[in-house]
This record gives sequence, C-alpha cells and structure tokens, in this order.
Amino acid sequence: MTERVRPKVYTIGPERPFLATLADGLLGMTVGDPMRLPRATILLPTRRAVRALREAFLRAAPEGHEAGTPLLLPRLRPVGDLDSDELTLTDGAANGDALAVPPAIPELRRRLLLTQLVMRWGRVRGQAPLLPGQAAALAASLARFLDTVATEGATFARLADLVPQDLAAHWQTVYKFLEILPSQWPHILAAEGALDPAERRNRLLERQAAIWRRSPPSDPVIAAGLTGGIPVMTGLLSVVAKLDRGAVILPGLDRRADEAEWRAIERDEAHPQYLLALLLRALGVAPTEVRDWPPCPDPLPASGARDGQELHDCANLPLFAAAVKTGRLLSARARRLRLVGEALRPAATTDAWHRLPPQAADTFDGVSRIDCASAQQEAVTIALLLRRKLETPGETAALVTPDRELARRVAVELRRWGIEIDDSAGLPLNRTPPGAFLRLVLELAASRLAPVPLLAALKHPLAAGGLDPAVFRRLARRLEKEILGPRPAPGFAGLRAALRDQDTGLHRFVDRLNACLGRLPDLLEAGAVPLARLVIPHIEAAERLAASATEAGSKRLWAGEAGENAARFCHELIEAARDFPPLSGRDYPALFEALGAGMVVRPAFGRHPRLAIWGLVEARLQQADLLVLGGLNEGSWPGSAEHDPWMSRPMRREFRIAVPERSVGIAAHDFVQAFGAPEVALTRAARQDGVPTVPSRWLLRLDTVLRAAGLGHALGPDETVKAAAEQIDEPEHYRPLPPASPRPPLEARPRRLSVTQIEIWLRDPYAIYARHILELKPLDELDADPGRADLGIAIHDALDEFVHRYPRELPVEAEAELLGIGRAHFGPILSRPGAWAFWWPRFERITRWLVAEERAHRSGVVESISESEGSLTVPAPGGPFTLTAKADRIHRLAAGGFLLVDYKTGSLPSKKEISAGFAPQLPLEGAILRDGSFASAAGIPTALEYWRLSGGVPVGERRPIGDDDPNNLIQSVLDRVRALIERFDNPETPYLAEPVPRWAPRFSDYRHLERVTAREDEE
Repeated sequence: MTERVRPKVYTIGPERPFLATLADGLLGMTVGDPMRLPRATILLPTRRAVRALREAFLRAAPEGHEAGTPLLLPRLRPVGDLDSDELTLTDGAANGDALAVPPAIPELRRRLLLTQLVMRWGRVRGQAPLLPGQAAALAASLARFLDTVATEGATFARLADLVPQDLAAHWQTVYKFLEILPSQWPHILAAEGALDPAERRNRLLERQAAIWRRSPPSDPVIAAGLTGGIPVMTGLLSVVAKLDRGAVILPGLDRRADEAEWRAIERDEAHPQYLLALLLRALGVAPTEVRDWPPCPDPLPASGARDGQELHDCANLPLFAAAVKTGRLLSARARRLRLVGEALRPAATTDAWHRLPPQAADTFDGVSRIDCASAQQEAVTIALLLRRKLETPGETAALVTPDRELARRVAVELRRWGIEIDDSAGLPLNRTPPGAFLRLVLELAASRLAPVPLLAALKHPLAAGGLDPAVFRRLARRLEKEILGPRPAPGFAGLRAALRDQDTGLHRFVDRLNACLGRLPDLLEAGAVPLARLVIPHIEAAERLAASATEAGSKRLWAGEAGENAARFCHELIEAARDFPPLSGRDYPALFEALGAGMVVRPAFGRHPRLAIWGLVEARLQQADLLVLGGLNEGSWPGSAEHDPWMSRPMRREFRIAVPERSVGIAAHDFVQAFGAPEVALTRAARQDGVPTVPSRWLLRLDTVLRAAGLGHALGPDETVKAAAEQIDEPEHYRPLPPASPRPPLEARPRRLSVTQIEIWLRDPYAIYARHILELKPLDELDADPGRADLGIAIHDALDEFVHRYPRELPVEAEAELLGIGRAHFGPILSRPGAWAFWWPRFERITRWLVAEERAHRSGVVESISESEGSLTVPAPGGPFTLTAKADRIHRLAAGGFLLVDYKTGSLPSKKEISAGFAPQLPLEGAILRDGSFASAAGIPTALEYWRLSGGVPVGERRPIGDDDPNNLIQSVLDRVRALIERFDNPETPYLAEPVPRWAPRFSDYRHLERVTAREDEE
C-alpha cells in the first residue's frame, strides 16, 4: 500500500513582507551555489507579483554577498492572469505537443462577436432592438460572466436547475438568452480557432497538473501567494503540495481559530480567510499543520540530482533581523494583527468579543486613523503622510485604495513638492491624453460642430491642425469669442455663418478644421456603414488634427505608453471589425466609447523609487514601511456589489458561481494583510461630493473590538499631519484688502444713464463704475440655453409688435394672432428642447391671460403706445445729466391722462422697495411723460402699473403703485435721483459695492470683482 504523501503547505504571516521573505528563503536554500536557484519554478498570481519578486531578489543579499549582486533567477510564472502569455509551465522533459492549446481570443474580437450575438438576441426578443453601444456594454459584462463560469468550473448544463417559472419576467427573458448561448458561442469560438481566456487557462493548468502527476519534476516547484478559489488552480496546488520538491506558500493564514470557527469561516464568503479555508480543506490539511516559511535552509540538490529531499522548518533568516528590529516590536505587531483578525471574525461568533482580555497599550502603536472632512482633504492628508516618509532615508510608503479618483487626487497633490508618482492600478484609456483626444474628435464630428465639443477638441494639448500649437491655440480662443451665445447652425456652414466676413484668418482656420476632419462628419450622418470604414476615417481625422507644423500627427498622437496603448486598441479594433454588420454612423460614437471603456493603461515602471500608489490587486504580496489605506467607506472599500445583468444572486447560487460576497472576502483579506506593515494609516472622507458617507464596516467592527479590549482611544489621528492638512493652503500672513471704493475723476463719470441703470446705481454703484467707466461687459455663455432674460426679450418684442399692429381695437382672433407673432419672435429659441417644453407653454398661458385682460379694459383706452423712447435732462453740479427710458406701454385713457405699464417676467418690486425709492424705473418714466419728453406721448400720468407676465401661478398680475395719485411718488423718486447725481458729481464720492446690503440687487455681473463674498467672510 502506497503511503500517502503529506502536502507541504507553508504560510508567511502578514507581519513579514511576503515577497522579500519568499526571496530570502529561496536564497537561504542555495547554500552559496548560484546555479541551483534558476532550476526552481515559482508560480505566482500575477505578472505584477512576478516583477515585484524580481525586485525583491535584487534587494536581497545572498550569503556572503551584498544586496544587488547579480543572480540567475528561478523561472517565475504568473498563473492567475487571464491575459498572460506566460502560462507554459511544462517541464523540459515533457512532450511540448501535450500543451498545444488554442490561443485566447483577442479581447476586442470577443467583445465584438458577443456584441453581435446580443444584438441578434435583441432583434428576436420582440422588443425594441438594442443599439450597438448598448449591446457592447452588455457584451462586456457577458464576457466577464463567461470567464466567471469557466473560472468557477460551472457548466451551462445547470441552467435547467434555475427553474425559470420561479423567476421574474425579466430574468426569464435573460434565461432564454442564456439557453441559446452555449449552443452558439462554442461554434463561434471554434470558427475563430480560439478559446475564452479563462477556459484556456483552465486547460493549461489541468494539463500541467496531469503532467506533474504523471512525471513529477526533478527541480523545486513552489506556488506562492495563490489562495485558490479556482477549481483548476486548487487542483494544481494540490499536485504541487505533494511533489517531492514542491511547496505551497499561503499569504497571511490565521492559524489561531479553533475547529468551530473554521467551520463558520467556510460558510462566510465575506470572511478574509474564506478562500484559504476552502483551499486547506481541498488539500486535506488542517490549519494547525501549516508551517511558517522559510523552511530550514537545506541546500537545493545539484543539477540533475533527485535525492527526494523535502523542505523543513527552520528558524530565522537574515531578512527577518532587518525587517523586525526587536522581539518586542514583533510581539506588538502580532497582537495588532490578532485584534484586526478578531474584528473580522464570522458574525455568528462575534459573541467572543465579550470575552476579550485587556490588551497592552502599545498594541496599536504605529497605527493611526484620520477622518477627513472631504475627499480633497483626504487626498492632501495622504500626500502629507507619503511626503513625510521621504524624510527618513531608505524607507518606503504606499497608498492602497480601490478608489481611483482618490489615487489621482493624491498624485496631483504630491506635485506640490515636485514628486511624480504613478497609480499602478492604471488609468482608463479614455482618461489618457490620446484616448481623450480620440473621443473628443469623434464628439466634435458627431455633434456637427456644437460649440462645447468643438472647443473641447481644439483646446486639447494634442490639437494643432498642422500649425504651431501656440498659433493653433490662439486661433481657437479667437474662434471661441466669435461663437459665444446661442449655438450656431450645425456643420461648417453654420460655423462660417457665425463669423464676421472680414475675419479672413478665422475663415481660413475653419477651412483647415474642415480639411482635418475629412469625410468623418459625413460618414457619421450615413445610414449603414461598415465599422472598419468608420474607424479608419476617425483615426485619420485624429492624426490630421494632431499634426503640428514640425511633427506628423501619428508621431504626436501615438507617443508614450498611453499612445502605444491607444494605437494598439485602434489597430485591434480595425482587425476585429472585419465582419461586424454595417451600422448607422450616429451609433458609432457610443460603440467606440463602450469598447474603449474597459481598456486600462498601466505604467511599465513606477516614477518614484520609494513611493507608490497601489490598487488592491497590485498591493497583494507587497509591503512598505508605511501603508496608507485610503477611501475606507462603504461602497468604496469594500465596494458595492456589482450589478450582474445576467444572473441574480439566487440564480448565481443555483448555478454554483461566486456571489458578490466573495469579492468582499478577498478585499477583507487585503485589509488584514495591510496591518502587517510597520506603520499603517487609515483614512476616510466624512463627505463625498457634499453627501455624508458611511465608514467601512471593518472600521466599525475594529472600533467595537478595540473598545472591548480596553483600547477605545488607541486608534487616533496623527495630529501633526491632520493640522498640516488643514493649514497647508492657508497663507503665512493674511492681510485683508479694504472694500473696493474707486473714485474716478468727474470727467470719467457717466452723464447719461437709462432708468433701469439708475436702479442699479442706487443699489450697487460699483456695477455702474465697472460697466460705464471701465467698460467691462459680461461675455455671453458658450452654447447658451435661453434663460429668463431671453424669455423677457422675446415676450417684450412680441407684445411690441402686437400693440403696434392693433393700437386701438383687438382683432377677432387676437389670441391666435399674438401666438403667431410670438412664434416668430421666439424663433431660434424654440429649436432648443428645453425652451419648447418650458418657455413656449408659458407664453401660451401669458397670451390667454393678456388677451382676456385686453378685452376687459380696452374699452377705456383710446390708444396703446408700445416701446416709446424718451429722455429727461436734469441739471447737476457736474453738468446736465440725461435720463433715458423706453416705456413698455403707454395707454392714452378715454377718461383723460395716461397709464404707464412696465412688463415684468420675473418678480415684482416689493412695496418697501418702491416706497424707499429703490425701484425707480416706472416713476422716472412717469417723470419723463410728465415732462413731455416721450416721442409719442406727453401728459400727466394718472396711473402706474406693473404687469407681471410669468406664465406660472398666477399666470399674470396687474399691480398699481403710487396709490390714487402717482405724481407724489414720481416727485419723491425724482428728487432722490437728483440728490444721487449731485452726490456722485463730487469726485470724492466712491462707487461702493452694494453699500446697503438690504437693498443689494438680486443678480450682478460684477459680484466677483466686488469681493462682496470675501468681505463678508473677513467680517
């Protein structure tokens, strides 16, 4: 009977750097013979782990040598990456044909094939067909689902177990698609001569395991950092663990739990030890049987020898004396890790927290927690923590976070000190300069030169259009000034029409842009175009627009790592699109965006030798002297459960594939491992985009455990860094400026103002100074939507024409007539969906109310006069001062006298504002009428009225002012204005900003210049 071989399973605790410990153990077993090390094979989870282990060997010191001594390294193989081309593990003695496995299908090709499959399903399901962009997004999730099915060892034969009649109608529709997927997708792959990446990895690992079972290798094979969770991986690890020269090294196995707790862990997928528990059960190894790595440094056998020598436990190696300076520190860190593990124990066993004994006060030395007010303050805090670590020679620091936005903020903040650092988790292709430029060029053409996409593309750093970039940028800024305001007509014809004829330079610039885009805009308007015929003109347009006067566009666009990745993506897209069905040109931008969304550009090498930013995957198996765990909020770390459009949570359980809690458990393991670093900082933002956040569940659990262990105040902030983060942007010396109080000479002060400007003068003299003395006028917004001011202008113009046509008698169809006039004056405004849906219905309601009022009161009106202009000259110390006005409407009344009307589409002045003289427009118009200075009317005003035309609730309102005789109000306001003119004719009188805050105007174009808000803050 053959004796059962005991699996050789080791662990490296989180308090020791995993890869450095692994490298040190391997070097310790070479016993000075460098030719023994390269015969070993090391299996690692990712290519990044492979690179990090190479660096660990470089830093390690072989016996009798210094760090950095040249070494022949072992064979390092990543076996967890789906896209790795380095999975050929077979022993040299094996037949190479045994591993002849079809290649993995290129990802873009797979996405497009799945997109076609989803689109066909959309057409036959009896509902509106899916657009290509929508289908591509679903295809991306479908590709992940296929990989998950293969990775978990599931089979579509289990679909019948899902019992479709028990599912909601939506899931029954998806179920029908999943039924046809296994009958079509394998044939598509066979025609491609390829496999899904996960299936290919499964076959390679299965064949490798079979070869090693049949013919065990003579050289060492060590699987390090792999945690299982993949059935074929578990099978391979089982084989490796039983090889004579094999070993499996687990990261951070917690061996303190008893048998009952391990059973609870095996049922809790969110537990950090869940995958390790399943792996140990599959290997037939109890946690207590797992030993520490490194084993005793017995020498590896000489080349070609097979002495059956196994790996044994041993004591310390040189690395540990450097990594752990004293036994007391190791003890404190071990106690820290024990409490963190306790905090994440299965929920069913948390009653054990009540039995926790008190812990030593130094247990959490070196650990801090900083709760920041905002995401920006968190980024500043982390940047300060990393920067401070550089003050200690040779020490390293890293930020670990799944929040890529936080990572980018920290990288930006570190530039304060000239520190360039990469986010090793990568940057989405569409966030890189070439990826963003490709997208912007497409948006520019697809929008038919809408102002915002146009200028976004032209202002991109890569845009040059065959000119010197500085010249191109100046022309783009000139073009921006010309197209401010409402959107020009679409296309190049509309853009040229928006330019002044005499500006030949800008016309030539537009011609250049037309030549750069070529046929792309026309193709995007076409009905059915092959995908490749859209991609190629898109790339050509981008290259032409990227060309400068001295460099070709291809050289500028595809430069650097990001450019190379973008070029590879475009090339693969052209290749993959060969049989994609023709699509409408307007569907191409969404398809391109969906296909590029999952592409990530990762830096080949970090920019800084001692600082790093890691995602959760990149941080695994790595350690630094300081680890900052950032973004510790629910929804970030751990992340929210990803929505799966293909299977609900119960369906996944029935199908026997991982539920979202599995990813929570993996992230929890990363969280625990990080506490093994010498120093740990935990950070979170209390508010994200102004919304309160919830601390990570692990922080809440840790708080509870610390209180139970008598360490309720042990996890506090680093007060030095916290204070520095709050003060970093504060100036050393603060000298507030006095309020703006310009005193221009008398000859510079205006001598002519409209009655509406008089109101501004009373409320905000600085605005008069800025507009009439400095001659500062606000620019229109780009691609401006019509606002309330545009509504007011359109209504005023429509009513003006209506009154001019019918000054005495109303027409029979007055309402229809006014609507027709209004439609002509609203004109281009109605091309905006928002204006058509919001403003036009208001005008229709205003029309009905106004016609009803006119019919009720026109019998007492002899004549209506619209938009009559007039002026009044007032003597003053500085010389005559002229008041100008344009009356919205003047009614000549049958009973004698005049009614002055002022339309308001917004709110009306209050009685207090009128009586205080801060609403002088209508009374001053009454003064001009009384003076006989209107062109079309002269006489005594007997009534002054505001007509509010809001179109809301109420639709309209007539509000008289000045009681029965408005002339008293007219005189008092006129006297106030004369006094105002006299006061400002004194050169010492300043133009103050909002001198009486109570009467400040509701809106001002110059408030940012007045520093009113800053003044209030200073006070």
